[in-house]
Amino acid sequence: MRQTAPARETVAVESDDAVMARIAGRDALAFSRVVEAQVGLVHRVAYRMLGDAAEAEDVAQEALLRLWASADRWRAGQAGIAAWLTRVAVNLCLDRLRRRRFASDAEVPDRPDGAALADEAMAGEQLRAAALAALGDLSERHRAAIVLTYYEELPNAAAAEVLEMKLKAFESLLLRARGAMRERLAARGLTTLVENGA
Repeated sequence: MRQTAPARETVAVESDDAVMARIAGRDALAFSRVVEAQVGLVHRVAYRMLGDAAEAEDVAQEALLRLWASADRWRAGQAGIAAWLTRVAVNLCLDRLRRRRFASDAEVPDRPDGAALADEAMAGEQLRAAALAALGDLSERHRAAIVLTYYEELPNAAAAEVLEMKLKAFESLLLRARGAMRERLAARGLTTLVENGA
C-alpha cells in the first residue's frame, strides 16, 4: 500500500470583510487579532504626526475602539482594515494638532541628550531630531503627507485615500509639503539633506 505524504495544514487567511463581519458579531478573538496586527502601525503613524508617545498611544487606542464600535457599519470592498485605521488615526492626529495650535503658542522644547554617544551615532541622532523638529514645524496636512509617504512608505494613491483626497490633489499637496520640509531643513543648516532630495 502506497503511503501518501502528510497533507500540509493550510491556514485560511480571512479577508478583511470577513474579519469585520466577525467583529460586528462581537467576536473578541477576531478583534484582539486585529489589535495585535495593527496597533504598531497606528501608533507609529500617530507618533510621527504628534511627536509624543503618550498621545500616540491614546490615538491608537481611540482608533481601535472606533473600529470595534463601528464594525456593524463596515462597507464590504473598501480599502481594508489597515487603511481604515490609518485614516482614522491621521484624522484624530489632525484634530489634536488643531487643538494644540489654539491651546499654546509655546515652542516644543528640545529633548536633552541623556547619554554620551559616539560621534557618528550623535550625528545620526541630531539629524533625526532635526528632521522630526522640521516635520513638527509643518502644517498638519503637510505633516500628514510626509509621514504617510516617507515614513509609512504608502503609495500616493493609498496616502490620498487615507486623507480622502483625489490623487492629483494629494500629489500637489505632497509637492508643497516637500518644499516646506526643504525650507525647514535648510533653516536648520541641513543643506546636505536638502541637496539629497529630502
